Amino acid sequence: MNVHTQDIEIDLLLDAMAEKYGYDFRNYARASVKRRIHHRMALSGLRTISEMRERMLDDQNFFLAMLGDFSINVTEMFRDASFYLAFRKEVVPRLMVYPFIRIWIAGCATGEEVYSMAIALHEEGLYERTRIYATDINENALQKAGEGIYSIKEIKEYTFNYQKAGGRKSFSNYYTAHYNAAMMAPFLRKNIVFSNHNLVSDARFNEMHLISCRNVMIYFNKKLRDRVLGLFHESLCHAGILCLGNKESIRFTRYTDDFEPVVENEKIYRKKGNYRTTL
Repeated sequence: MNVHTQDIEIDLLLDAMAEKYGYDFRNYARASVKRRIHHRMALSGLRTISEMRERMLDDQNFFLAMLGDFSINVTEMFRDASFYLAFRKEVVPRLMVYPFIRIWIAGCATGEEVYSMAIALHEEGLYERTRIYATDINENALQKAGEGIYSIKEIKEYTFNYQKAGGRKSFSNYYTAHYNAAMMAPFLRKNIVFSNHNLVSDARFNEMHLISCRNVMIYFNKKLRDRVLGLFHESLCHAGILCLGNKESIRFTRYTDDFEPVVENEKIYRKKGNYRTTL
């Protein structure tokens, strides 16, 4: 199959997915989409993308497996320790002025970043007056995030990350171990709301003081990045904070002039006072 024909087949597959199931990946980076499609084809023994499209339309369980492939679930607690050090030093003082803090973690996957944020806020004395809205499109990932159960092997790795990220206590204070698994402490989970939200098609949240969407938009094309940044801009309060991943940036987007850097090298930005009326 030549490249042009393959692209047409991929377009038809993505169109069918959007029309039948309401999940639109047409503005995801094409190279990433191709990798995920070919991965699922190899696992399923399918020979062509057309066969894959027919299978997806006839078999909802197969679609859910595809959705898992397309969702970004590569994450860990206290990933990029320097970000959390900058968060404690530069962002926490800005959050302290609010009597109640609303945070949106978009693309939360299986919850590791959510609990990392909760722990950091707890150690800074802010968590009791914070509500974290953690969203993703993958229901299976959200279920795992809500359960807050991780393997002991993962916890050992996260303990090292926590220490590098400025952790002030023993990481064991934040979970209870049972055999080969660890459950995050109930007091961390009580201020978190996990819910399904699609950045491609769903509406904004209102008056967020901080939005974190780290290492998600690297999978989007320029059109979708602009759309999502617009969603975040409309969802943030005046002077609200936006945190992106270390390979992402506001620069060269429609919203370059609507944010100013707080910590440039950690991709932490502050919303300026000017407003747009449309996404």
